[in-house]
Amino acid sequence: MRAVPTLPPDDEPDYRMSLAAERTYLAYVRTALALLAAGVAVAGALPDAGHEGLRRVMGVVLVLAGLLVGATARARWRATPIARTGPRPTLTCRWRPRVPAAA
Repeated sequence: MRAVPTLPPDDEPDYRMSLAAERTYLAYVRTALALLAAGVAVAGALPDAGHEGLRRVMGVVLVLAGLLVGATARARWRATPIARTGPRPTLTCRWRPRVPAAA
């Protein structure tokens, strides 16, 4: 079993953690934008394709999933420095398994 290196409490956290948190934040933003765009496309594209009610429901679900991901991205971004320096080492997400189901 490998020992995980820890920083002394007086030292600054590794900058690579900040870069990884930023990449994760940007991935959340990309996912939110993709869900929003897909929701708008499903609801608005091909108006003569039929099944208008189904398309609207699918579009609303995708847009709501995109809004959820986008709103949570900022909260997780702000909580990252607290998790790095506080007693709680990782962030958890209760809704993450539900987002692929919505898509």
